[in-house]
Amino acid sequence: MPSFDIVSEVDEQEVANALNQARKEIANRFDLKGAGASIDYERPTLDLRANDAFKLSVIREILLAKLARRNVSLKNLEIEAPSVSSTGRASQGIVVKQGIDSDAARLVTHAVRELGLKVQAQIQGDQVRVTGKNRDDLQQVITALRAKEFPCSLSFRNLRD
Repeated sequence: MPSFDIVSEVDEQEVANALNQARKEIANRFDLKGAGASIDYERPTLDLRANDAFKLSVIREILLAKLARRNVSLKNLEIEAPSVSSTGRASQGIVVKQGIDSDAARLVTHAVRELGLKVQAQIQGDQVRVTGKNRDDLQQVITALRAKEFPCSLSFRNLRD
């Protein structure tokens, strides 16, 4: 039976490239010289640090712009609240989420069922597998899911007969 997988993945290489571009821009910007600005990436968390909350927000905006330019979906980022220490040093974490969480997977399977096509959607860990007898039905499912909005970015892979 033909099937395909619905996944939510972030290309780690694109994240690394965006991170390097952001670090270069931060190093070259005059307003961030001596700001103690740094970005560290320990999978799955990006740690942003700066001397004050304003410079931290500038660093965050630079990083998000670089990620968006490299086609990394911002839906897959979980931005934590910034924390400011008593000395005024600010830090913030951004978690890069991989895979579809159970709530989003339920939304996807429900959306597939609402289409009324002869396909089945099954949650398999952090992905959803859609199977059906007709390949055209599977392509209609892909088209319909691309038109809808979900809490994470969706990509489709392994379309097989």
